[in-house]
Amino acid sequence: MATNLTTPAIILRRTNYGEADRILTILTPEHGEQAVIARAVRREKSKLAGGIELFAVCELGLVRSSSNQDGMWTLTSSRIINFYDQIMTDYDRLQFGYEAIKQVAGLASVIETPELYQVLNDVLAVLNNMLVDLRLIKTWFYLHLARLRGSELNLLTDSNGMKLVEGASYDYEIGEKVLIYVEQGGRFTTEIIKLLRVLSANPATILPRLTSINGNTIAEALYLAQIAVESS
Repeated sequence: MATNLTTPAIILRRTNYGEADRILTILTPEHGEQAVIARAVRREKSKLAGGIELFAVCELGLVRSSSNQDGMWTLTSSRIINFYDQIMTDYDRLQFGYEAIKQVAGLASVIETPELYQVLNDVLAVLNNMLVDLRLIKTWFYLHLARLRGSELNLLTDSNGMKLVEGASYDYEIGEKVLIYVEQGGRFTTEIIKLLRVLSANPATILPRLTSINGNTIAEALYLAQIAVESS
């Protein structure tokens, strides 16, 4: 008995297999990471090839036999729902797009949550908007990735358990993963912490609205977001 599935998906990896096939690793909203074989997709007249692009949300038709021992799906249909083609016109965005896919793929093999699919879809969509500062996109992505890894930045209290206050500034203790109040003035100001809170609490659709933020504020926020991911 065969199981059929139609699902939106983002392609995480494509690996050539045999003379004309490809093995796909895909991420779906409801079924997590899955392995798919796309038969004869590398042949010139394949009707499936155009629907399994990178940097796209695809709708895939899949089938799997109950006798299939490896659990792999077979691709039966494919079409592009959203193609984020502008990413490929900018080298820096393209490289970060690959990094975001790699980071999510690594986490998808460990945990299964619909949020992984949503975060990857959101970051690809906003990367496609050339008017959004790439540093803001990176900061948003790292914050949400850190949360999914269980190492979310504490933006509420300092190392003494005191609430972070308006007008104060802080340093960051990497080992303890906490902000430390500095009376004489620390590196991370109220504006930086506010930005981090906004990015942590909102989907990526908020990013095009953040057009008047000081560049140094963005750079410092990105630094903290990267630390959160690297320490997870």
